[in-house]
Amino acid sequence: MFYLDLFAALQTHGVDYVLVGGLALNIHGVERATMDVDLMLALDEDNLERFVEAARGLGLKPMLPLPIDELLQPEKRRDWVEQRHMIAFALHADQPAVPTVDVLIAPPIPFAEVFAGRVVRQVGRTAISLASIDDLIRLKQSTGRQRDAADAEALLRLQELGRA
Repeated sequence: MFYLDLFAALQTHGVDYVLVGGLALNIHGVERATMDVDLMLALDEDNLERFVEAARGLGLKPMLPLPIDELLQPEKRRDWVEQRHMIAFALHADQPAVPTVDVLIAPPIPFAEVFAGRVVRQVGRTAISLASIDDLIRLKQSTGRQRDAADAEALLRLQELGRA
């Protein structure tokens, strides 16, 4: 299964990451259809090199006609945000039914904050690092998108029910 392969590869390569987005909502208990895996990464060069190595091992390639190594360059990421209005660097595999992996390149909350508050869920021998419900709410409320506002409301209801 791709999801477990992805998280195992991130773990094996020692990538500092936090799962955010629809898949994180699902793991926390909010049903949400999603076709991608949204990740926040520590954007330092060493961590990004480990991530690129893991991505290559999984056969992931950028959706845009860019070399994956450009993800390592802070000036490129800044240009993507400022000139292309990108919020994520999307990767895909050549295999059908494999979800897109979106790496947030300009997260609205500092990675260190989200990483410090993360929740780790163990699936077999694989640890999955995911954003806390509080941080997911903050992330969702920061986008201004209707879908994300609805996700934040669902997370708030989950907290109110004491299931979080």
